[in-house]
Amino acid sequence: MTSTAVAPEVTAVQPVPSFVQGAWWAPAAAADGVPVRDASTGEVLAKVSTEGLDLAAVVDYGRTVGQRELGKLTFHQRALKLKELAQYLNARREEFYEVSFKTGATRIDSMIDIDGGIGVLFTFGSKGRRELPNSQVVVDGPMEVLSKDGSFAGEHIYTRIPGVAAQINAFNFPVWGMLEKFAPAFLAGVPTIAKPATPSGYLAAAVVRAVVESGILPEGSLQLVSGPARTLLDELDYRDLMAFTGSASTANALKSHPNVVTGGVRFTSETDSLNAAILGPDAVPGTPEFDAFIKSVVTEMTVKAGQKCTSIRRTVVPQDLVSDVVAAVGARINERVVLGDPRAEGVTMGALASLEQLADVRAAVQSMLDAGGELAYGTLDSPSVTRADGTVGVVEDGAFMSPLLLSWADSDAREVHAREAFGPVSSVIGYRDLDDAIRLAALGSGSLVATVCTNDPSVAQALVTGIAAHHGRVLMLNREDARTSTGHGSPVPHLVHGGPGRAGGGEELGGIRSVLHHMQRTAIQGSPNMLTAVTGVWHSGADRNFTLESEGVHPFRKSLAELRIGDAFRSELRQVTLEDITAFANSTGDTFYAHTNQDAAAANPFFPGIVAHGYLQLSWAAGLFVDPAPGPVLANYGLENLRFTTPLAAGDSFRVVLTAKKITPRETDEYGEVAWDAVLTNQNDETVATYDVLTLVAKQAAGPAVQA
Repeated sequence: MTSTAVAPEVTAVQPVPSFVQGAWWAPAAAADGVPVRDASTGEVLAKVSTEGLDLAAVVDYGRTVGQRELGKLTFHQRALKLKELAQYLNARREEFYEVSFKTGATRIDSMIDIDGGIGVLFTFGSKGRRELPNSQVVVDGPMEVLSKDGSFAGEHIYTRIPGVAAQINAFNFPVWGMLEKFAPAFLAGVPTIAKPATPSGYLAAAVVRAVVESGILPEGSLQLVSGPARTLLDELDYRDLMAFTGSASTANALKSHPNVVTGGVRFTSETDSLNAAILGPDAVPGTPEFDAFIKSVVTEMTVKAGQKCTSIRRTVVPQDLVSDVVAAVGARINERVVLGDPRAEGVTMGALASLEQLADVRAAVQSMLDAGGELAYGTLDSPSVTRADGTVGVVEDGAFMSPLLLSWADSDAREVHAREAFGPVSSVIGYRDLDDAIRLAALGSGSLVATVCTNDPSVAQALVTGIAAHHGRVLMLNREDARTSTGHGSPVPHLVHGGPGRAGGGEELGGIRSVLHHMQRTAIQGSPNMLTAVTGVWHSGADRNFTLESEGVHPFRKSLAELRIGDAFRSELRQVTLEDITAFANSTGDTFYAHTNQDAAAANPFFPGIVAHGYLQLSWAAGLFVDPAPGPVLANYGLENLRFTTPLAAGDSFRVVLTAKKITPRETDEYGEVAWDAVLTNQNDETVATYDVLTLVAKQAAGPAVQA
């Protein structure tokens, strides 16, 4: 990634810069921008404007330069760059924390955002190398034979979409929200245009500044638009993807854009979510589950000042435990929560992101009170807080709000299931029985996450299966995982983040699933040779380069530099004897009747009588194809897709055909993986067994090739 100008520092009255078309850009008239303030003090930090920014040129740059440069890399090469970038940003975390304090975030809040975002880069850097091929095409599923003679077949492949990933992020996680979208897009090979929310976009800009300074990413991989981008969708078409995180109203407006409705822009959203936490009837006061539940509720109310799309908004508990839960939540807040400027020592909960956000949350709470809710803990009055200098008092220009817990006489009140106060606010709702708890959870009309807290397996089974279809993720919390759980509100890059209905109906993260979101699945048809050419994976029926024992170089004598897809070896026949079968049974202790009792085996509809153990067949096969001398093949590290199809009886013979199916060089090592297609056939050419042999093979031979 290159920059034609030094990134301007974000200081008072200066604009938050954008990084577009390989250079830093700022509007000419900075004074006309929207002011951005320190959440705790109200100090104006910068202004935000995109007046004069050519979004069409930004999109075109991504589609051309970004696509071209990312297209030069394989999945593994991109994954290594993610790892390198994660290491670089990890070393600069402290400077990001200093900026993050201005958003109202405490150090713990900042760790979730900043360390969490960097952790996503590490995760995709690792999963990309372990779970994707070292190529640019992903094969999806097995080949489908479409002709009797096998000359015509089909399968599915994934290739990257040819446009850009436009990513609109929310104010609450300016780093994590940006990097969790960027990482899978980059790994897929799709350029990102990141658009952070105005109140905290200066922190996203600080991280992008570091990304640019690292010089790690290919040119055009990441662009940053700091400020309004209302016409961005106008510039997108079917080649592109837009990923949105924010309010449901904004998501609905974007979904109705002609370029989404009829233009084919891929659109995914993650929006409002009235997440529930359900306390099982067994989790009474005094149990580890009750304690873990209370801790989780308070954590979700106060971390990031409750400004999390995954926060617990509805605390659903047995009717007779409502007062116990209210009392326990209040006691824990009193004991653990210190509200104030996150730069002050001892503060555990900071400010909301802005005064505008504070007004919105207060208005939502008032609406809920007007609809029948009651304040069970906390007050709507301006709270006393710890200032940055350590003094205590009210800060008029700070966006501070006390944690609030509401109770409801009517558990079905519409407002509690329809209104989200996006701050340190939760409601306690009583349920009669498990069916009632399931019904109440579903009234949220689709949520990102729910917690089920119980140590009773039958309760967990009933609740989880009852609510799963209404949620993108369900955490089962009990005494066994209370200490190790990542928590109700912490999405992990390995698992899907999203939810149905009100939550937006989209999915992000989920490991390699999220990479595939940025790719097009295409059905391809042709001969096995053509399928092999396109995918880089040998297909049954494609040409093979056979090496017989009497001629040529054994495939196991070839380094990765010499080995080619389709290189193959066919062994001679080996006869199976009853003595061999009996010896294997006695030496291993596997005396299953099919290998030791002629009459019982013959009575089985699958066997003609005593048959050879399947694992004996694999051992014999290895003896038929392994070349014993030290050489490029360094180790056998497993088998995949093993199937036994025809039994081998005493007196039968079999051979093995081994074909180099897939070659995956490792970018950072002097060896790679080779998957060999292994087929065992009997004397009648009937298939006995099929599987893949996995080996580690040196990239270069240590000496001259040895003749077989």
